[in-house]
Amino acid sequence: MSDVHGTIEAIWRIESARLIAGLARMVGDVGLAEELAQDAFVAALEQWPEAGVPDNPGAWLMATAKHRAIDRLRRRTLLTRKHEALAREVETQEATAEPDLDAALDDEIGDDLLSLVFTTCHPVLSTEARVALTLRLFGGLTTDEIAHAFLVPEATVAQRIVRAKRTLAETSVPIEVPRGPELAARLASVLGVVYLIFNEGYSATGGDDWVRPELCEEALRLGRVLAGLMADEPEVHGLVALMEIQASRLRARVGPGGEPILLLDQDRGRWDHVLIRRGLAALERAEELGGALGPYALQASIGACHARARTAEETDWERIVALYDALAQLAPSPVVELNRAVAVSMAFGPAAGLDLVDELTSEPALEAYYLLPSVRGDLLARLGRTDEARLEFERAASLTRNAREHRLLVERAAACAHPNSRMSI
Repeated sequence: MSDVHGTIEAIWRIESARLIAGLARMVGDVGLAEELAQDAFVAALEQWPEAGVPDNPGAWLMATAKHRAIDRLRRRTLLTRKHEALAREVETQEATAEPDLDAALDDEIGDDLLSLVFTTCHPVLSTEARVALTLRLFGGLTTDEIAHAFLVPEATVAQRIVRAKRTLAETSVPIEVPRGPELAARLASVLGVVYLIFNEGYSATGGDDWVRPELCEEALRLGRVLAGLMADEPEVHGLVALMEIQASRLRARVGPGGEPILLLDQDRGRWDHVLIRRGLAALERAEELGGALGPYALQASIGACHARARTAEETDWERIVALYDALAQLAPSPVVELNRAVAVSMAFGPAAGLDLVDELTSEPALEAYYLLPSVRGDLLARLGRTDEARLEFERAASLTRNAREHRLLVERAAACAHPNSRMSI
């Protein structure tokens, strides 16, 4: 029995996004679509242990959910004309459906999935709500899994999801892929949500773990799905390239006890070269599509410089500086300038990097950003100004909310008299 339940849960994780997307297209409401999909899942839990798992479980779930949709619409005492028409339309679809429902659904499933992710990432929602709803509906994660990944109470995540679905319904957000000029702006929101999920896994903002590989894996899965659905969008491939290359370092980023290992100190033999090859291929695809590289593709190009270097000493830092110059022009931000300063320090010496970092110390956006004093401390230590470096590392430790990062910075403060202290970007 437990094996069957495990199989059903695995099928749900695979099929849920497709199921919800198809239902949302029919009923025009993301919240209702999820309820209907959950009803079908419950029916599977009740029936499949006895009847066996059907040959086409996705088609079974969709057919069951459609029947539940018809029943629910019929039971409403005050049906609007829209609901009556919708019920008739769904019944007609059922009556004329091809024997292989799963094959019939494939014709529209790409648009349905895209419509779902563009809806869950709609700008009308807060960033936190977009992340939670995307992981819930498009990623198939449970509320508890999302809460655990982001170190927030389950009730908080549940509330975000409920409010998000209510907001989408109240503002009548269309469940569709935007067209024309709106597509680029909305796509940026979608890619931003996926990358935010990845970044939280790659460098956790809080908690006891420096990395959370499960979040990186989920973001990569979402990115790969998007790349399959939007094969002609270079920035989609740019984001996938960036995540593949960054994810290749995950095993090398932590030691046996979970302690952080900085980029220049990592054992490159532990990097995942399958992911590197996938990332370089995705970057090549982004370049082949033509036009100037976007922000994600430029960051992927920076990652590619590290991935292609057999040792830290072989890294082409001057090319990395040039890529950061291009990124700063295309997507200017204080964080980009900080990363550029690190690259400059590696290419042209710590004094050149420190001059750039000092220009950022009055930047309001970086006032509570722990990496600013961390970078400054590293550069000061490399210049032999150890007393100043210790103070910077201590300040950085006071700003981070991640326990592993805090411990690393405290250790660097204690050891800042050693002239060979190094940091990663």
